[in-house]
Amino acid sequence: MTTLIHATLRMASLTVTIAAALPAFAQAPAPYEPTPAMIEAAKKEGKAVWYTSTDVGVSQRMAKLFEAKYPGVTVQVERSGAERVYQRINQEYGSNIKNADVIETSDAVHFIVFKRKGWLAQALPSDVAKHWPKNARDAEGYYAAYRSHLSVMGYNTKLLKAEDAPKSRADLLDPKWRGRLVKAHPGYSGTVLNDTFVIVNTKGLGWDYLAKLGQQRVMQVQSSTEPPKKLALGERLVQVDGNEYNVFQLKEKGDPVDAIYPTEGTTIAIGHSAVLKESTRPNAARLLYHFLYTKEAQQAMSDEGGLRSFHPDVKEKATRTPLSKIKVLYPDATKLEGEVENIKKSYEKHFGT
Repeated sequence: MTTLIHATLRMASLTVTIAAALPAFAQAPAPYEPTPAMIEAAKKEGKAVWYTSTDVGVSQRMAKLFEAKYPGVTVQVERSGAERVYQRINQEYGSNIKNADVIETSDAVHFIVFKRKGWLAQALPSDVAKHWPKNARDAEGYYAAYRSHLSVMGYNTKLLKAEDAPKSRADLLDPKWRGRLVKAHPGYSGTVLNDTFVIVNTKGLGWDYLAKLGQQRVMQVQSSTEPPKKLALGERLVQVDGNEYNVFQLKEKGDPVDAIYPTEGTTIAIGHSAVLKESTRPNAARLLYHFLYTKEAQQAMSDEGGLRSFHPDVKEKATRTPLSKIKVLYPDATKLEGEVENIKKSYEKHFGT
């Protein structure tokens, strides 16, 4: 069995805390498997619309695997940063637009809010019921952890030797890195929003650290998918933050990039997923939602996407650093919820919009 997130009890600080902070809604539904009737009904509906913050290449690959398994049902992938996905759902529901069927983002706060508003449907895929630890799924069946990844530092291995690369977040304040750094924005990326929250609440770092980092002439991009790509192109030497899974993808296809797990710890982002209650294509929605948690989909997500799975039968590539060898930092989503807007505004004072 591969080293997976659910093997560590420390994740309880994220998902269990979410469940404890919410009022009871209902008992969990019975687990479900796709039935011939559901599949036929999904074909009549024709498609499922998936709002996701996972990298577009990974999301489209998952869509193609689903379409190959269920001919006649297509997946319309609508990919954007987690915070943009959240804003879009809020805007659409405010205008009584019900376009999305399944939603997935890297910001756990979103699922606190959506469940509280009554926008999520109860749905418990059989693999989640059988394999997912209780602290990786909602007790009442409204959502479950679909994937996870780390927000890592990184460097261009062609332009910088491993021994010369920074080892800690504090190292990034060295004047030699001025004008050579790239990072993503917490106003766009849920991964970086969580990472910023962790930094702000880590002893020895905090806003004072970020204020100093902001003086390093950092290249500011939006999505956490972008910094690894900037490294691969040689546009910047070191990334302050960015998706571990994009580093894996690039490195495994031969690009000169590698991850750095800072000594202060590396923030984990948990991507939850759910079916929207007012989906106009409920059968296609549940069919897609079920598929995302199958071993087939989770293994492909790990192999080709570089994401970390909760499925116990998924085996990670031996070339990847196991979580057991990384100091992993877990953000508390219930505390983050009340700090989101303050974090975004304070961040922009140091790094711009």
